[in-house]
Amino acid sequence: MLSIDPSNNTERENYKLLIGSIVPRPIAFVTSLSEDGCILNGAPFSYFNIVSSNPPMISLSIQRSGGKQKDTARNILANKEFVVHIVDEQNVEKVNKTAASLPPSQSEVQLAGLTPIESVNISVPGVKEAKIRMECVLEQSLELSGVESVGSDLIIGRIVQFHIEKELYDDGRIDPRGLAAVSRLAGANYAKIGEIFEIERPE
Repeated sequence: MLSIDPSNNTERENYKLLIGSIVPRPIAFVTSLSEDGCILNGAPFSYFNIVSSNPPMISLSIQRSGGKQKDTARNILANKEFVVHIVDEQNVEKVNKTAASLPPSQSEVQLAGLTPIESVNISVPGVKEAKIRMECVLEQSLELSGVESVGSDLIIGRIVQFHIEKELYDDGRIDPRGLAAVSRLAGANYAKIGEIFEIERPE
């Protein structure tokens, strides 16, 4: 077995080890508004997970490039609101288009042909194509240091409204096959929900 000290690696080498090892990763498609409220930004992030159910909170780690903050992080920190969507088999192609590098004055949502839809409790619109979306307010943020500069912005959001396609919802549970969420692997690879099996939790 290989034993690797990450301090001897470049950032890119550690990145490849992480995204190849920690799989599959859920994907958050995040919408946010520019500081002036004119541009609806959209971007996918696979450094994403649950933080808490009481209250319901999620985390996003938004990596910086050369210490430069991404539009999504900057928008969230300025406006304190954002929408997280679950990426599924039906919308993944359009969501992938939003990963293009655009200037802040252009909307990735518009570029991808996604349909904005008003939120209930926040000013940031979501997109209609997602089967599940979550309106979030900023709970906490943390700058994480990288080599010689800030490496990422850790965002913790509190969910203030869930939107779930009716067909997926049954007595408080969500049908995983109907949702058909996709997950991120390494490189250009994604994965679908495969075989589902049960293991009972011990008493």
